[in-house]
Parts: sequence; structure tokens; C-alpha cells
Amino acid sequence: MAREKFQTLTEQMFYILLCLKKERCGMDVMSAVKEMTGGRIVIGPGTLYNLLDHFLSAGFITETRVEGKRRYYVLAEPGIRELENECQRLQSLISDFKRYAKGGIEIEEI
Repeated sequence: MAREKFQTLTEQMFYILLCLKKERCGMDVMSAVKEMTGGRIVIGPGTLYNLLDHFLSAGFITETRVEGKRRYYVLAEPGIRELENECQRLQSLISDFKRYAKGGIEIEEI
């Protein structure tokens, strides 16, 4: 079964959307993601601009202005909801981990 687009966010997707809570251009997004993650995640221009196009099409972000070659974007309401949904999903994973892996509860074998 094919995975529905944006059913879950990759780390790159998550951090791009998170960065766009503040208006930024693509170069600023790449720098902000690298800084936010301590260099753990580095997004190249090809990946970034491909994802920005997908996010624009999905209505997750809005293009706010163009200055020369620089395009600026900001998170739209659907993007905020997507980030919140992903945070809830990740919190569920952490909760399950704590309950089953750390809490000593054994998972029955199927």
C-alpha cells in the first residue's frame, strides 16, 4: 500500500516547517535547520526547493515576497496543524517506548 503524502514528516520536512514559523528565504532555512540541529541535519538546495514546492502546493506554506532571486516563505495554518499532528505522533512513539522498552512491560509474541 502506498504511503499517503505527508502522512508522516521526515526530519527534513519537520525542520523546514518549524523554521518557517518565521518568514525566511531558502538560504535562511538551510542555515536555521543546521543551527537548530547542531549540524545533525543539513539540507541541500535540491531537497529544500523540492520540499518547498510540495509544501506550497499542499498549502502548508505561503510565499510572502520575492527579492531578486530570493523567495520568502512563512508557515500557513495547514502547516501549523501538520507540525502539531507530527508532534503528537512523535509523543505517542516516545510514550510507547517508555511504557514497553524502559518500563519493563514485555510485549507478547504473536
